[in-house]
Amino acid sequence: MAANVYTCGNALRRGKVLEAGTLNGIDFLEVMDSAAVTFGLPRQTTLLLYFLHPVTGLSAANFVLSGGVRTTDTSILWAFRADAMPTDVVTAAQAAAFAALDGADRILVLRSNGTGDFSTYTLSLVRSAGQTAAPDGFDPRLASVDFSFKVECPSDFDCATDTECAPATPTDLPIDYLAKDYASFRQLMLDRMATTIPNWTERSPADLGVALVETLAYAADRLSYFQDAVATEAYLGTARRRVSVRRHAVLLGYAMHDGCNARVWVFVEVMPSMGIAYIYGPGHAALPVTLFVTQSSLPLGQVSRTDALTAVSTGAALPFQALHDLKAYSANNQILIYTWSDTGCCLPVGSTSATLRDDGSEAVVLAAGDALLLEEIISPVTGAAADVDASHRCVVRLTTVTPSMDPLTGTRLLEVTWAAADALTFSLCLSASVEALGDAMLTDLSVARGNMVLADHGVTVEDEALQPAVVPSTGVYRPVLANTGLTFQVPYDDAAARSSAVSTLQTMDPRVALPAITLQGSESVWQPVDNLLNATPFEQSFVVETEDDGSATLRFGDGTLGELPESDMTATYRIGNGSEGNVGAGSISNVTATAVASVRNPLAAAGGVDPEPTDQVRLYAPQAFRVQQRAVTPQDYADIAGQRADVQKAMATRRWTGSWYTMFVTVERASAVAVDATFEKDVAAYLEPFRLMGYDIEVLPPVFVPLDIAFSVCVKSGYLSSSVEAALYQSFSSKRMANGQTGFFYPANFTFGQTVYLSTLIARAMQVPGVQWINTDPADPRNRFQRWGQAAAGELQAGEIRFSDLEIAQLSNDPSSPEDGRIVFTMMGGL
Repeated sequence: MAANVYTCGNALRRGKVLEAGTLNGIDFLEVMDSAAVTFGLPRQTTLLLYFLHPVTGLSAANFVLSGGVRTTDTSILWAFRADAMPTDVVTAAQAAAFAALDGADRILVLRSNGTGDFSTYTLSLVRSAGQTAAPDGFDPRLASVDFSFKVECPSDFDCATDTECAPATPTDLPIDYLAKDYASFRQLMLDRMATTIPNWTERSPADLGVALVETLAYAADRLSYFQDAVATEAYLGTARRRVSVRRHAVLLGYAMHDGCNARVWVFVEVMPSMGIAYIYGPGHAALPVTLFVTQSSLPLGQVSRTDALTAVSTGAALPFQALHDLKAYSANNQILIYTWSDTGCCLPVGSTSATLRDDGSEAVVLAAGDALLLEEIISPVTGAAADVDASHRCVVRLTTVTPSMDPLTGTRLLEVTWAAADALTFSLCLSASVEALGDAMLTDLSVARGNMVLADHGVTVEDEALQPAVVPSTGVYRPVLANTGLTFQVPYDDAAARSSAVSTLQTMDPRVALPAITLQGSESVWQPVDNLLNATPFEQSFVVETEDDGSATLRFGDGTLGELPESDMTATYRIGNGSEGNVGAGSISNVTATAVASVRNPLAAAGGVDPEPTDQVRLYAPQAFRVQQRAVTPQDYADIAGQRADVQKAMATRRWTGSWYTMFVTVERASAVAVDATFEKDVAAYLEPFRLMGYDIEVLPPVFVPLDIAFSVCVKSGYLSSSVEAALYQSFSSKRMANGQTGFFYPANFTFGQTVYLSTLIARAMQVPGVQWINTDPADPRNRFQRWGQAAAGELQAGEIRFSDLEIAQLSNDPSSPEDGRIVFTMMGGL
């Protein structure tokens, strides 16, 4: 019969006990597993315990079974010597088989109440239950044995393991884990050397050991820096480099901007002897872009691009480049504004047209789309040119230019109009009686000027060789531009600009600005992009990454996202960016063009924005993905439409139009401008990216509700009734007044569903000098406070006129259009 043997751990002790013969002890234990089948016994529950000498007088009470992990309640049910097995626990055949075992008088057959688990168990021999001492005549060192019920289960390891004495664990010397720089690493190593090699006390820098310590400290310092840098740049909250902050922001869907260059309107005065001067914008291969500079000490027209670059590097001047071509004429230097033989004239606030004189020796050359400067050149208060109001200047975009003639004088004229968005925001005085000059009548106080060109901040650096010139075969290629302050500019389309209002050209979003740089390869031009995540393997593009010091690094594709870079590329780019380009009026004084008498910027430059601070990105970027990018409810459409700068407020309603739903978006335009077809198309295009599939969008103008109002006004004694009445009509007009204030019914003062309260009208009327009181008695038939063309519905008694969500109050008080609302004052008292 095969046996599975478990030995004790002390073989020498076993031999001595066996030789002495005075003590008995356990030799080994066998778990009957597969062998139990031969005997007809259950597997893993019958144990054969072998002793060194014949054994007598032991029963199940003398054995304790301990151990186990999942099965811990295993115990011995019975124990009999192999040659004396009773037939009430085994069959006669099984008893005979046990008796036939070699050394049966040294073998006890034990039966356990279970098969246990795979852990190690200990079978101990005790005097009786509840005691731990071995019975008399048994060696206490050989009174127990460790075994496993699962010894025959397949295993890759030997069932007998060697017991080894582990060597003594050396004591770890304390290490300062806060050491992070050269000095602390050097001290840490010297302290350890003093502990491990106490006889080495040399600390001279010339000693080889000290030199090795300091070399290792230097290397550890560098590695520590790299470790800290990587961990620091790995998170948006701790990143210090601008490039790292930008990349984190991209992952959050936030577009970090690098600023935007400023734009400025420049007036070019042409030499009368030359008649024409040419200003060149970009796009001419053989003609350089015309350059304007500030504070140049060189003679007019003799400044060069090299001079401009030198001035930029030293901070002595700022350069501006023309954005479009201009053919300037001397006849456009100064154009008089025609007043039709009248005096004391002005162009009032909100004007969008003027009449220009064209009776000079040279014809004025103006066309629709040209920019025109209107400015005050003589003060209407003092009559001196030095006292002009610098705020009385503006540039407008001409929409029509119509030649005409004064039939009375035969003077050639030009009737010009400009966009409503460019309407005058101040009153431009044309002729006036000047008290300081003895009430002398001065004319031509303000003039118009053509020859206006739009320029933006920055100067071009041409054909700069990238360094290093050769792209390495391994690793990344990150060339850095030699100059700092790379220009970021919003794309400019002159054809589109000529049909746009001037007011829109200097209001730019820096987030759509692109770096002004191109790379010339061996056969093609590489263009900058925001990122390479959508680039194709053959797309010749690159990304510009700027740091806080203004340096710009170029990052190329890897052959999968963008084409691999090529060697010996050259860069053409512009430098000049940010708010430093927002120079004041009159700062520009020189130009690279010829035939020019003078150049100046009548208005301050605008639009220059510094790069977005990284702290601001940390604040806004985590919120970027929460910005709503879809419109579902009507309120969503209204809110998104209201985000446009040219929209004062919007309302939206959803209607079933037969086959699908349509969102009707009613828009109130800002600055009291009417909603036309072009504007409706622009708003619809703006809403298109947010529109849900299956929905149409229809943009509508507001529903204006004209009002019919009439009051009786008591005038204070000593006031002219007619003067008070005129002041009331002006105060309740729908126009902007000469002092810049707006009338009560100015369109921008009311919006959708806004209630008109009687109390606010009374309060406004009482502010007019000479008003004693206002009669609003409903019983007086002269008093009205209701919708025009409709019967009164108790509005005067209620003191308010209510409107629906899509209605806006309107009162223009135009006698020619009473259907646009009217207000009447019945004057009583006064002079």
